[in-house]
Amino acid sequence: MDSAPLFPRPHLFQNLLLFLWALLNCGLGVSAQGPGEWTPWVSWTRCSSSCGRGVSVRSRRCLRLPGEEPCWGDSHEYRLCQLPDCPPGAVPFRDLQCALYNGRPVLGTQKTYQWVPFHGAPNQCDLNCLAEGHAFYHSFGRVLDGTACSPGAQGVCVAGRCLSAGCDGLLGSGALEDRCGRCGGANDSCLFVQRVFRDAGAFAGYWNVTLIPEGARHIRVEHRSRNHLALMGGDGRYVLNGHWVVSPPGTYEAAGTHVVYTRDTGPQETLQAAGPTSHDLLLQVLLQEPNPGIEFEFWLPRERYSPFQARVQALGWPLRQPQPRGVEPQPPAAPAVTPAQTPTLAPDPCPPCPDTRGRAHRLLHYCGSDFVFQARVLGHHHQAQETRYEVRIQLVYKNRSPLRAREYVWAPGHCPCPMLAPHRDYLMAVQRLVSPDGTQDQLLLPHAGYARPWSPAEDSRIRLTARRCPG
Repeated sequence: MDSAPLFPRPHLFQNLLLFLWALLNCGLGVSAQGPGEWTPWVSWTRCSSSCGRGVSVRSRRCLRLPGEEPCWGDSHEYRLCQLPDCPPGAVPFRDLQCALYNGRPVLGTQKTYQWVPFHGAPNQCDLNCLAEGHAFYHSFGRVLDGTACSPGAQGVCVAGRCLSAGCDGLLGSGALEDRCGRCGGANDSCLFVQRVFRDAGAFAGYWNVTLIPEGARHIRVEHRSRNHLALMGGDGRYVLNGHWVVSPPGTYEAAGTHVVYTRDTGPQETLQAAGPTSHDLLLQVLLQEPNPGIEFEFWLPRERYSPFQARVQALGWPLRQPQPRGVEPQPPAAPAVTPAQTPTLAPDPCPPCPDTRGRAHRLLHYCGSDFVFQARVLGHHHQAQETRYEVRIQLVYKNRSPLRAREYVWAPGHCPCPMLAPHRDYLMAVQRLVSPDGTQDQLLLPHAGYARPWSPAEDSRIRLTARRCPG
């Protein structure tokens, strides 16, 4: 035999207190004013559906004393419940409700019909069913709660009304996420980043515009020019418009979000993503003409803004520290009159370089390099066991980090292979070499690496090579 509980249940105890309070007020002659009080919410009911989407409901009662106004608020709340998807071939919920009337007399006659849903009636939350083989439909009252308002719609019918769920999961609440991703928030937990990139660029090629950090939301980028926006993931791989190949407009997966890329004939390009991003993205522009300005904006959590600012400042300057410019050694001044001498041929101190021709060599060094660019050699200087070339960048085909208009390229030995002649243009593939302690950061042209005189034919070959790199 079960024993009785020692203490009354909470809601019974609350009702008892309200009753005593009412007796006290009546005895003192105090008139009750204001609204009544709600009882606590009961538990949520089971989902109205056995698979897919359905509706769960909870309710409460209003306790009113004589003379009190009705309670403020709703007596019922509805929320979406999501169960595993229905198996293939399962009959839709509305179809099942119409089928309940198959073979049953309706319309005051003994005729029976087979019924299927009809979606052309005014109230989509009525059970409107079409008689198969006939040109009429009949309304059997309201559909059951949890029925989809129409095929493919997000709203569901509750008590004869089509309701959509707010961000809190409650149907009809109207709750929306703010720009920071907080349900019902006031945009106070994040900051709005809005800027215009106006760098004209010193040479054609890829230029960094901004870092889009992890956690960014509501991203939008827009510009009007023949240049192309490019997007690179945190792993250094391009999401779109990389390696001098223009991607088609469409939706792309990047950093855990969908990036919508559009390009009009205006010409106008836009990138949009809802976010939040799961890791950093690097926004670049492939310059082909002067940059008229690239507008970009996104929302960022407050705690991520200071690190973002610090990284953007670092991004605006190359990571390689500027190295002292060497003075080209000048030959001694020649005397005014030089006696005629018979020239003597001195042996060439540099051995011949290995043969580096062929597509395989070009592909190997392009794909394995950090930078590929066209540059003019301004001069060279032998330092220790290395040769340092000063070059002016003219066109960038591939870059993993920012480049200055002038750079130093280092090659091993006093007789580097290949040897670069001053005042000539070359296409070269170089690697970035950083010492373990971070004190040295150099661009290295490997021995027998890729450095060939620039020509229209070689330019076409290197662009074709860019498309063949794996990944």
